[in-house]
Amino acid sequence: MYHGAEYHSSRLTPRCESSWYRPLQGRARAFGDDVTRRFHTVAALRLLNRIGPTIASSRSSAGEANAIAECIAPRRVRAPPSILIPGATRMLRLASACCAAIATMAMPFASSRLPAQSPPPQAPVTTPNQQAATLTGRVIDSTTAQPVAGVQLVIVGTSLGARTDMDGRFRISRVPAGEQRVRFTMIGYSAIERRVLVTADQGATLDVRMQSVATRLNNMVVVGYGTQKAATVTGSVSAVQGSRLEAMPSPNLSNMLGGTLPGVVSVASSGQPGADGATIRIRGSRTLNDNSPLVVIDGVPDRAGGLDRLNPRDIESISVLKDASAAIYGARAANGVILVTTKRGSTGQPELTFSADYGSNRPARLPEMTDAVTYMTMLNEVDQYRGVAPRYSAQQIENFRAGSDPWLYPNTDWFAEVIRSSSPQSRADVSLRGGAERMKYFLSLGTQSQDGYYENTASRYNQYAFRSNIDGKATDHLDIRFDLTGRLEDRNNPNRPASEIFRAIMRGKPNLPAYWPNGLPGPDIEYGNNPVVIGTPATGYDRDQRFYVQGTLNGTLAIPGVKGLTVRAGANYDQMFGYRKQWRTPWTLYTWDGLARDASGQPLLQAAQRGYNAPELQQDNERNNGVLLNVVTDYQRQMGRHSLGLMAGAERQTIDYSSMAAFRKFFLSDQLDEIFAGGDAEKQNGGSAGLARRQNYFSRINYNFADRYLIEFVGRYDGSYIFAQDRRFGFFPGVSGGWRLSEESFVRNTLPMFNDLKLRASWGRTGNDRIDQWQYLASYGYGNGYVFGVNQEVKSIYPTRTPNPDVTWEVANQANLGLDASLFHDRLSFTVDYFTEKRDDILWFRNASVPQSAGLVLPRENIGKVDSRGVDGSVTWRQKLSTNSSFDVTLNGGVTKNTIRFWDEAPGAPEWQRSTGSPMNTGLYYRSIGVFRDQAAVNAYPHWAGARPGDLIFEDVDGDGAITTDDRVRIGKTGEPTFTGGLMFTGRFGGFDATAFFAGATGATQYLATESGDLGNYLADYADNRWTPENPDATQPRTFNGGEYWRSNANTFYLRNADYLRLKTLEIGYRLPQRLLSTMRVRQARVYASGLNLLTWDRMKLMDPEARSSSAQYYPQARVFNFGTSFTF
Repeated sequence: MYHGAEYHSSRLTPRCESSWYRPLQGRARAFGDDVTRRFHTVAALRLLNRIGPTIASSRSSAGEANAIAECIAPRRVRAPPSILIPGATRMLRLASACCAAIATMAMPFASSRLPAQSPPPQAPVTTPNQQAATLTGRVIDSTTAQPVAGVQLVIVGTSLGARTDMDGRFRISRVPAGEQRVRFTMIGYSAIERRVLVTADQGATLDVRMQSVATRLNNMVVVGYGTQKAATVTGSVSAVQGSRLEAMPSPNLSNMLGGTLPGVVSVASSGQPGADGATIRIRGSRTLNDNSPLVVIDGVPDRAGGLDRLNPRDIESISVLKDASAAIYGARAANGVILVTTKRGSTGQPELTFSADYGSNRPARLPEMTDAVTYMTMLNEVDQYRGVAPRYSAQQIENFRAGSDPWLYPNTDWFAEVIRSSSPQSRADVSLRGGAERMKYFLSLGTQSQDGYYENTASRYNQYAFRSNIDGKATDHLDIRFDLTGRLEDRNNPNRPASEIFRAIMRGKPNLPAYWPNGLPGPDIEYGNNPVVIGTPATGYDRDQRFYVQGTLNGTLAIPGVKGLTVRAGANYDQMFGYRKQWRTPWTLYTWDGLARDASGQPLLQAAQRGYNAPELQQDNERNNGVLLNVVTDYQRQMGRHSLGLMAGAERQTIDYSSMAAFRKFFLSDQLDEIFAGGDAEKQNGGSAGLARRQNYFSRINYNFADRYLIEFVGRYDGSYIFAQDRRFGFFPGVSGGWRLSEESFVRNTLPMFNDLKLRASWGRTGNDRIDQWQYLASYGYGNGYVFGVNQEVKSIYPTRTPNPDVTWEVANQANLGLDASLFHDRLSFTVDYFTEKRDDILWFRNASVPQSAGLVLPRENIGKVDSRGVDGSVTWRQKLSTNSSFDVTLNGGVTKNTIRFWDEAPGAPEWQRSTGSPMNTGLYYRSIGVFRDQAAVNAYPHWAGARPGDLIFEDVDGDGAITTDDRVRIGKTGEPTFTGGLMFTGRFGGFDATAFFAGATGATQYLATESGDLGNYLADYADNRWTPENPDATQPRTFNGGEYWRSNANTFYLRNADYLRLKTLEIGYRLPQRLLSTMRVRQARVYASGLNLLTWDRMKLMDPEARSSSAQYYPQARVFNFGTSFTF
């Protein structure tokens, strides 16, 4: 519990009496007092203990530094106990050390200015004749009379300030008596200044009404290398505020974007802790190669670690560039750009926020499998179709139905045996945000933990992170930004991957036990893969740790004498350390022949070692260093009704990486899991290293007249290491324009309900260099082999790729036409975009037209062409119900379609099988048109040789009277949806608030064909609806065993409709009344309950519609129930 802290600096030692020490000592003490007042947190208190020696060492010797430290802090600060968060202590030490370093760098700037100029505003010091008082009040909207939260207040000439709470109220203590001027500012409202008379005995109350100025239009939108007002943006840019993402209890940020932003497709195919990232596409897939968008975090592209594990509570906003606006990122922007901006400091009193939540997760959906009796009956049917005697007698089946002896007649639900009813997950964060005129800060610490689904689980993910974003004003013309971020990701898993564990569960036979009645693990199942064992630590472990450290140092210089001209230079450093250790040990399973018993009549089990013949260890270390240097010159000039912006910059990025790997076997003991203890036999060592470099130059020119006519040009000259030297650079231009019709008098007069109406158009050329490296060079592999006539292995090399010196990036020519509108005083707003793209020079092989007998390892060539088009948009309604009740509803969605214009295809293929003219990634399938009811139906229609009643009917597409490969057709759907959308409702009703988010998709299919029969169990849905002689009109074919023609040849029967609508998140919260909190010195307090993946409506039913497994062997998404609380001090 926090009890405050002590700080004393009034007593000086004799060494401090030196006159040349006093000025420095006074400034340092003032700085320390200010830090104590503003950073009243653990990190700042520890900073105070270090700041004396640090400041002194910048001006004097080590001995003098000690003396000054003694002057400043002769008595150590007593810091409060650490908050009980796992890993918080070492994170706190690192964060506080960072704060100390930042403050130390800021001190020379601050102190060097003090003698020459006026000091920065300080909190007034009261005297007996001028006593302090308290200023309170409330801010409301002048139009709606609603409270306005988040308004910044500053008492002019001082550093005193505050921020309004959710009820619009504020409180400022220690205000000097007398007349004061108070300035109120808030994005979307006109800034105002009011005078108030503060009396020492009564304080003062000041209530203010602020005039709204169309918030949506004045919001700043993050774009490439800068920001723009939403009203003047001419590109297709979608944005979401971080506050919207905080309501989602998903531990992975990428899972929150699908359905949140129009045109963004997010497919979450796994719920495995630490490996639950979604596949993100912007406006769908548009190339035959990598379709991943470029992710830029705080101005740094492709930052190590990506966006998956970012803390949503650290996010200020996320913007998505979907059209020519992305051209400023050149050769990496063809698939769109995601811009992530983290929170920064703000002026006013510090805000310390603590948030914590705890929840439980379990699979959102698991398939239902058959029981032992049904499974045995179906295997008898398989034997009947084979013409052999059934393997189970009627009496045996009846014994299993009765279940009288669990040793002999088990009935195992493998999912129930392996999967827990619930698994815990938790998250906790503490952040500090505030600042004054010369320095602003945002500091955060966070941790999260998530357990896997398995009983006795070996699956767990832990994460610890800190962030420090500091903005300082070194001089009137120079601003400094220093960011430091660290994150530790600790993944612990079984040594078998999740797909193998769920494969074993799906194939678990219900007439075999998971555990024997005495508790020992059951019999040998397919090479020892008993799922109740391989999901636990009994087989070893797979531990993967990754530590990220990222730093940014930027300086922005406003050129004196040239209004609007700034030069910004920055250096960004990323480092990643990876450490993975896979320890694999044999395990023991127990079998029983059904006969052997001991003297007491108990079954005698036979133990057998399974898995590995000896312990083995695979250990990998990797390191990745990235440096990004850039300089940007920006000029903004307002000349009457004309506004001009010029920006130009240069950037250089270098990434070097290396890795080492070692494998050992035959260890001295299975308790000694270190490389040195392994044997020399079969040992392996390996490693790799590489260097990547990029260099580019970019510019942007924008002009607008009276915020009515808008035009913008962007260009980037980009160089990439991936290509040969003479093809390394390319130019990527873009142009966009806008016409704000709402600023025209004829529109204002005829359509007065429109607050804003803007027409946009853009065209741009972007590139995609997300391809394999070094394709312009020949590559070789090496290995051991035998030479004819020599009876020993010989090392040899062999070609693995023929070089293509002409390889270059893909080029996307993108066009966009958009409309933005706001009506009825911004209550209704919408945006809609129509877009087209022509993607050329896609790298692909000529394998189809070059015969395989040529014996060549062919290179990829820039031969592919794909066209894409679509529409996306969103509509929002905002409604005020009363002074403290309101809601808004946002519906967004996007539909996209792609078509292959050209790629290499074998000549002579039937027209209906050609991929040219079809969507990408579509497969060839036999079209299933039903089930043969009886032998007469088989005889009446062309069929596969050996077809029998109960088999699937394949359509004779070419009408030649036979089923051949020419009857396969290309289906126009893939696993990626053509439409994605979302519906978000947020409301506030008194002290209660609620958020509900629905996400959906249509146009996708999933191929689902389980491994069943002798291999494993059947789906219950299939068993209930299968064809039998007694059920000839069934919708499902007869019982299969894997060798049937309709199982071994892809057909449309197994293509399942993957359309869905999902209640993705639901959160209900309550804010405690302010009158209750004021007695506890708490600014805000909120409790809430939330859920993730609560309901799903779909036609799949058998597995999750977002899954990407043809046999349902995947780690399912999680359904989460969560409870949490948040306090702001």
